[in-house]
Amino acid sequence: MNLNPFWSMSANTSRKQRPDNEEQSGHGEQRASPARLPFGKKQLPPIPKNAAPITKPTATGTPAQSANGTHASYGPFYLEYSLLAEFTLVIKQKLPGIYVQPSYKSALMWFGVIFIRHGLYQDGVFKFTVYIPDNYPDGECPKFVFDIPVFHPLVDPVSGELDVRRAFTKWRRNHNHIWQVLMYARTIFYKISTTEPLNPEAAVLYEKDVQLFKSKVVDSVKLCNSHLFDQPKIDDPYAISFSPWNPAVHEEAKERMFTYKRRPEDHHKGTQVSGLSWVKPGSTQPFSKDDGPPQS
Repeated sequence: MNLNPFWSMSANTSRKQRPDNEEQSGHGEQRASPARLPFGKKQLPPIPKNAAPITKPTATGTPAQSANGTHASYGPFYLEYSLLAEFTLVIKQKLPGIYVQPSYKSALMWFGVIFIRHGLYQDGVFKFTVYIPDNYPDGECPKFVFDIPVFHPLVDPVSGELDVRRAFTKWRRNHNHIWQVLMYARTIFYKISTTEPLNPEAAVLYEKDVQLFKSKVVDSVKLCNSHLFDQPKIDDPYAISFSPWNPAVHEEAKERMFTYKRRPEDHHKGTQVSGLSWVKPGSTQPFSKDDGPPQS
């Protein structure tokens, strides 16, 4: 057991040392213990004159604390759990027109794509990457960067980074989530703000010349769509990539998706569907299962 140097030193100085020339007189013979002091307790030796005071050193074995208050050795596991929980929330939210996939190489990097169905940016398909800080969820808000800069007042025309901090001025743990960042990125294409823009040209055109702004938006959408089939900029097997329509590859997947859609005859009254139900008729047992053979 490793003792604190301060306490081990105190114990050693108060221990009686055996003289070097002292030998046992015979096997099994015991020596008499030295007489105890009147007070019945061991005392530390007197401090020599001009001696420097002894200070208690800082314990080297004190466990380091991470920013989120957990033990340092738990940091990677806590981060992994937090990111897994965040991705689960993204799946549960079912964000319309947004698809996202964590990187294979690093869970701190997520690949995604946004499909814009209507509005000024209609038919736009914008690929992006989300960069999550390594001290998540206690750091700053994640960064949202478009692969190709979109002509928008809140998007940097050079780097393609979206101004996320205007919506999340201070990232609050257990209150803000990554799915909210994704939803904000979708909202900017339908509710355009020109306050403190990252692209001043886009902001001025939107306020002064909407037609020219629309023209540049159309050009930006065409530019992004023209690079839709390009190889991902980051070499990662989970990076989102698109390929032109190939019946030999995609037709089967298309048929499988349509097969899972409910057929019209299933909506008729009296149709019995086997499987799990919330409550079994005539009982209060939840999630009951019909023991009979499945209905064809």
